[in-house]
Amino acid sequence: MKKLYLILFSFATALTLQAQNFQVHYDFGKTRKYITTTFELFKSDKWGNTYTFTDIDYNYGEHNSPSCAYMEIARCLNFWGGPFSWQVEYNGGFGGYRGGLTNPDGGSYPINNAWLTGVDYFMHSADFSKTLNLKILAKDIIGKNFSPQFTTVWGVQLLKNKLTLDGFADLWWEKDTYANAGKDPNPVFITEPQFWYNVTPNISAGSEIELSTNFGGHDGFMCNPTLALKWNF
Repeated sequence: MKKLYLILFSFATALTLQAQNFQVHYDFGKTRKYITTTFELFKSDKWGNTYTFTDIDYNYGEHNSPSCAYMEIARCLNFWGGPFSWQVEYNGGFGGYRGGLTNPDGGSYPINNAWLTGVDYFMHSADFSKTLNLKILAKDIIGKNFSPQFTTVWGVQLLKNKLTLDGFADLWWEKDTYANAGKDPNPVFITEPQFWYNVTPNISAGSEIELSTNFGGHDGFMCNPTLALKWNF
């Protein structure tokens, strides 16, 4: 539930765009069965664009209190025109254990800070109804390792903007993941395609399908679909 850049800026006209939305997902994954909320904001300006999002999971204790919070913020710098931008990004957050017989009160753990920087290449159709970003980034996972990260972000508007297909895919290498502690850096892959039917310009209903390998403490492949509502501000 992240990195869903709605429409990026026009390099030729210095057009200023702003978009923000709030999403509520119910996750049907085998080990999930909980609600996640996402707040996204995207804003472009004459110097480039800024994107940020925050995810919060709700599955702690009998009252399903917030259990995990994660955020990213990325700045793409482009004041020279053309399809290439320079990107700087920060990722971080924390998670909460749900508790058990040996530790009924649960506990918390950090999601390692990570800093990324690199190049973003932006492609789009003439009317911006189809967009694609390709990114090559250097990722410093604090306390773990450096890694290249390869990212793609896409967005497609169909049926006179009634149907939106968007999402992202990330590939990087990370040492000491939960399932592979002590081993060499393992490839981590995650993609989250989203499908939205835009009931009105403000209200959308749809789904996200998280497909991942060696991600979030799981060794191997996972598929976690959701049902979701989105309010576009």
